[in-house]
Amino acid sequence: MKRLRQEMARRRERTEVQRSLVAWAVKAGFQPAPHHELLIAELEALESGETDTLLVFMPPGSAKSTYVNMLFPAWFMARNPTRNILTASHSSELAERWGRKTRNMVSGHGQDLGVSLSEDSAAAYRWATTEGGEYFAVGAGVGIAGFRADLGIIDDPFGSREDAESRRVRDSRWDWYIDDFSSRQKPGAKRVIMHTRWHDDDLAGRIMRQLDAIERPYRVLSLPAQAGADDPLGREPGQFLWDDPGGYDYGSFLRARKAECDTRTWASLYQQNPVPDGGAYFQKDWLRPTATSPLREKLNIYGASDYAVTRNGGDYTVHVVVGINSAGEMHLLDLWRKQADSAEWIEAFCDLVKKWHPLEWAEETGQIRAALGPMIEAAAREAHAYVNRQQFPTRGDKAVRAQSIRARMSMRGLYVPQDAPWLKDFEAELLRFPAGVHDDQVDALGLIGQLLDKVWTPSAPKPRADDFPNDRYGKRRLRTIQAPRGSAWAQ
Repeated sequence: MKRLRQEMARRRERTEVQRSLVAWAVKAGFQPAPHHELLIAELEALESGETDTLLVFMPPGSAKSTYVNMLFPAWFMARNPTRNILTASHSSELAERWGRKTRNMVSGHGQDLGVSLSEDSAAAYRWATTEGGEYFAVGAGVGIAGFRADLGIIDDPFGSREDAESRRVRDSRWDWYIDDFSSRQKPGAKRVIMHTRWHDDDLAGRIMRQLDAIERPYRVLSLPAQAGADDPLGREPGQFLWDDPGGYDYGSFLRARKAECDTRTWASLYQQNPVPDGGAYFQKDWLRPTATSPLREKLNIYGASDYAVTRNGGDYTVHVVVGINSAGEMHLLDLWRKQADSAEWIEAFCDLVKKWHPLEWAEETGQIRAALGPMIEAAAREAHAYVNRQQFPTRGDKAVRAQSIRARMSMRGLYVPQDAPWLKDFEAELLRFPAGVHDDQVDALGLIGQLLDKVWTPSAPKPRADDFPNDRYGKRRLRTIQAPRGSAWAQ
């Protein structure tokens, strides 16, 4: 009779563990904090079918991988013993580590879960249960063949900020997500994507834009280290996550990290916002809206272009026109930006040259200039749009190439027309650089900086007749005027 009661108690406990992810976490030796309970609720909703895609953004050290990539897969198998799980991390080594932890969890708590490992499940990255369910862990970018999944989990597909900021790496991860990870999902499969928001155009960013475009619902749980307005946990603004001095005391860790981090690292790694509101590489207060621009005659005018390859290819062609006054203040006079074919943006280039009569025009060397150079020259001659074009090599990363214009803006700012229709998009791109989806306007502006380093020196306006007072004979004589060294009329 005692054995019967014990068996019935084990069955009730097993039923409770299979019913509740919180109960399973406690049984496995964990005590969920409030943010874990919120995460658990989202994972349970995913498993029950309320949604099929969940994106999770939480700071490092908050135990998100413990719940998403260890406890949840084991619990999912307990509730769905014949189904398959595919997990991926930025390296095969990390993926295997979580695979081993999950396997050991199933092995050590098989009686509690009602799941047992098959005898041939020795590999940490790939194992199976006696009920027929399978588990497979891979590194992001690794080909996946011969496996179909009912649950897919991606945990940190980027190993570093450098990877997330690399367009090549982001494209590679996206191709892998589409061609390998997603193609191995069964119809009706669930997926969880979890990583640090280093960049607007990271894997999560692209997934959200894709799902928005096809109007497919998904869930997002984003918990910043320090609460802002409308916090998902109901924290007061400024309150730190898991701030429990008598327990794990994660809040003290976060305070120390905030004190030693630069603004951008704190915003992306801990706040899940790739760029702080005031900008990172470019600061918001460097942009100085103005109602009017100086007269054309008071400025030295320069232009630059960042060319895109094809119409609607994802990148924009951008032309910018900047005027510099004798004090070195920069005024953004005009901007043209469009996903257009070469004929359209060449015509726009000619129109801007004829409108502003710039002294120099900057562009990058490379395949586009080499292929379209003769076409640009022919169109400019036909339109009588004459300007000296300067070419600059495409080398180093974009932040390095934009350093010159950044330094100038930090000292004197950039004056922008406050009513320009393009101003909002221009400001948004600058403030999110280099973590934004687009950087074409920054590239064009960066060419202006490189051009100014090469051709521009401060100069005063040329003297006018009023600057020469009459002498006693009624003739004008020259009044001594100190001109800056290097100005055209001081020679």
